[in-house]
Amino acid sequence: MESFQRAIDALDALLTAPGSLAPLESHVQITSRHLRHLDLEEPLSELSVIHVAGTKGKGSTCAFVEEILRASGFRTGLFTSPHLLDVRERFRFDGQPVSQELFAKYFWWCWERLQALPGDSFHSGVSIARVSRFLTVLAFKMFISEKVDVAIIEVGLGGRYDTTNVVKSPVVCGVTSLGYDHMEVLGSTLGEIASQKAGIFKAGVPAITVPQASEALDSLQKRAKELNICLEVAAPLTAYGLGDLELGLKGEHQRVNAALAVALCKRWAGSSGHNEHKLLVENAIEHARLPDSYITGLVQARWEGRAQVIHDKLCSNLSFYIDGAHSPESMEVCGKWFSSASKADASPCGDQCKILLFNCMPKRDPQLLLPRLKEACAREESPIQLALFVPPYSSSFSVRHICTGRADTSWQEILWRHWEALEASKDDHCFINSSESSSVVQQLKDDEGFSRDTSLMIGSSSAVLPSLPSSIQWLQRIAKGYPQLHLQVLVTGSLHLVGDVLKLIKYT
Repeated sequence: MESFQRAIDALDALLTAPGSLAPLESHVQITSRHLRHLDLEEPLSELSVIHVAGTKGKGSTCAFVEEILRASGFRTGLFTSPHLLDVRERFRFDGQPVSQELFAKYFWWCWERLQALPGDSFHSGVSIARVSRFLTVLAFKMFISEKVDVAIIEVGLGGRYDTTNVVKSPVVCGVTSLGYDHMEVLGSTLGEIASQKAGIFKAGVPAITVPQASEALDSLQKRAKELNICLEVAAPLTAYGLGDLELGLKGEHQRVNAALAVALCKRWAGSSGHNEHKLLVENAIEHARLPDSYITGLVQARWEGRAQVIHDKLCSNLSFYIDGAHSPESMEVCGKWFSSASKADASPCGDQCKILLFNCMPKRDPQLLLPRLKEACAREESPIQLALFVPPYSSSFSVRHICTGRADTSWQEILWRHWEALEASKDDHCFINSSESSSVVQQLKDDEGFSRDTSLMIGSSSAVLPSLPSSIQWLQRIAKGYPQLHLQVLVTGSLHLVGDVLKLIKYT
């Protein structure tokens, strides 16, 4: 659709255009100004919103909430970030990305009116802030115009100064597990980070969180007390007799996200004015259980790129374990999940070789990420035997913009050096190095396609590879050459990497 493609081009241009730094607090103010210019302030105040902040599990929690309420018969709108393959993933109606037609319709409605704003507020700030503001306004325009029963809104960054914090009267606010991420913006301590997340709390609006470290919980409770509201800690699923329920999203950590989602839905049911649903929930709770629709939602929830296993279409002995973890805490959770999932998925005969396919943003600290991941896998007796570091495959706002030419691998070489340092200092008894996996490493060193690339860096059990497509192709070649070996590839470190891998192995 031409109008949709032009919209994507306009977003890409907005992202890549030069800009200047602007105070964090100004982004909420500018977003509010945009809403007023579009006459959306009053309609937004009437929109039924569930607002979710946090460090880990925001997207998963929102996915659980959306699935539960949709299974309960409500028309849902879901706004999340970032997307993996298509910007339309950020805007979901009843669980499905918005159509190209609707996206283009509301995109150009907002774009043309905001371009006419006096002054230069539309283009102020760095590029990612401009895009974030516009997409937030676009989401609210969509949800208001399409008359959803409930809009589930995921905070993009922090909380207090995030563009989604233009919501002044949500029905309920939630905060997922907190950890150290975006410290250059949010603060260097858990207390400071929690204070930023608690910035979405509003007077008179219920707030719910999950078990937190004491420093983080104290900060959340302090803000709740200032607003004279009660901060609830979500009850575990065992409180409803669901300790053994198999969730749609895999990993033990998802039980915490699911419990928060249930608490948010219960509170929404009690405060949203939908009396029939409220009575249904209250009746179920009286009998220490959940409505059937809640259980259906927990079981059917899906969230691509998080704890996802995909078996290669070309090689039955090649599996990808995909998780968009990118903070120190989530690295550890990811390692535990990978160990559990790869053991459950192991071939009954033959050997396994556990391979890491990794990249992260340069603003991340590999000294915080890589050790947590490596040690978690080792503790669970599933050590990484081969680590591959790859440069980005896509660029700009849309994944359809593919990097061409020779990629700069200088950052990946830094990641590789950190991994090699970890290898040099490892405890031998904590790691397994089978003869098969040693052969795989040797095969990499002997591979003619890579050996002629003089920029390639190869260590004892790791390498920097020139591109993501060539990495996937090499894994497929190795899988075909070693049919008795099950290659179990953990893809993590960046949602951008996850999106690129999904594009290459699932959608092409």
